[in-house]
Amino acid sequence: MAAMASSAAVSCKAAASAVRRFGSKSRAGLPKAGVKATRRVAVTTSATFAGGEGDFAPAPATPPPQVFNAASIKVVGVGGGGSNAVNRMVGSDINGVEFWIVNTDSQAMATAAVPDSCHIQVGKELTRGLGAGGNPEIGQKAAEESRQSIEQALAGSDMVFVTAGMGGGTGSGAAPVVAGVAKAAGILTVGIVTMPFKFEGRQRYNQAMDAVERLRRNVDTLIVIPNDRLLSAVDTALPVQDAFLLADDILRQGVRGICDIITLPGLINVDFADVRAVMADAGSSLMGIGRATGKNRAREAAAAAISSPLLDLGIDRATGIVWNITGSKDLTLHEVNEAAEVIYELVDPSALIIFGAVVNPSIKLAEGEVAITLIATGFQPSANPQAGMQGMQRGQQQAPPSPQGDVMGWGAQDQGGAPPPPPRGGGGGGIPNFLKRRMGR
Repeated sequence: MAAMASSAAVSCKAAASAVRRFGSKSRAGLPKAGVKATRRVAVTTSATFAGGEGDFAPAPATPPPQVFNAASIKVVGVGGGGSNAVNRMVGSDINGVEFWIVNTDSQAMATAAVPDSCHIQVGKELTRGLGAGGNPEIGQKAAEESRQSIEQALAGSDMVFVTAGMGGGTGSGAAPVVAGVAKAAGILTVGIVTMPFKFEGRQRYNQAMDAVERLRRNVDTLIVIPNDRLLSAVDTALPVQDAFLLADDILRQGVRGICDIITLPGLINVDFADVRAVMADAGSSLMGIGRATGKNRAREAAAAAISSPLLDLGIDRATGIVWNITGSKDLTLHEVNEAAEVIYELVDPSALIIFGAVVNPSIKLAEGEVAITLIATGFQPSANPQAGMQGMQRGQQQAPPSPQGDVMGWGAQDQGGAPPPPPRGGGGGGIPNFLKRRMGR
């Protein structure tokens, strides 16, 4: 029996070899199986020999599990602001992504929520783990010193988000280097960064402007969120700490809105190649977020997203749109159609539009709430910078007043809760209008 038990440790390869040698005996002392053994497969576990020598189990009938090649998405927080944002994303409602932080401050990294295996301390020789001192040049040199570690961390990725708070030392200096490494490797690279609050000072703002220009040259698409614009949509008594938390949450919503389209199966599925087609080499991008409840929640959330103060240009100037609508199990295709009609009324007919509709009970939404995240990409220069806003305002002026539902998107206060006009010709059954347009009907 001891000899039989020891045979359980024989590898699958060795066991198959023993079966093929019909005239020989295995180490367990099994008798020769002869020709009949070719119809059976030896199982190298102790349970195989429970009935005595010569017992064989039939080959398992269960097919091997299917393996799907999911897109590898990584979110990299650079510097103090970017690391803080990523730390708050860990354990949130973002699924199917891997979180990394890059910093020069070893003390800040020691308290991070991201696992130690996903830490990259840059510039160990240059900064000795003491930070960049608010100097972007130090941050850049630190990242260059640790370029090989960054390359190894990003290897094999399909999409990388580089998030940072612009204006400091490590974020402003290292974020363009991290993004450049990703883009040089052929990875779809999206930058989502915040500009400083006005109270953070002129020098920090100037450093942020320079960093944004360097980052823009090293990403496929760049979303810049001016923190001061967030203040126009919140209570004037908001504490300073909560203001920074609000900025981090905007970064989280932007990342989640794009990731959900790719990673979550939904009512309308979008693959990674679709998203890449819109965002690859798209240049400047803008983001709008809207939430609403009530009878007309989908249209109202869409109206809040396109009128968001984060959108300093009208979406009619965009060459590509990625938008995602998220709700609970009661989200209907008709509501998706309503939201789409609102957005498509203002988008250039030649724009490439990718959208997703996701039903995800794990997302933190109020009861009966619908959330829409919209990314507008590929803005072209315009002689009249107000043209886009005027186009957006013309679309909003057509909206009839409706007292139903609470609109909780950014900038919703400015529109007075008025939903956009109902879809033209969208009543009744059949194919929704926005799908007809995509099919050329």
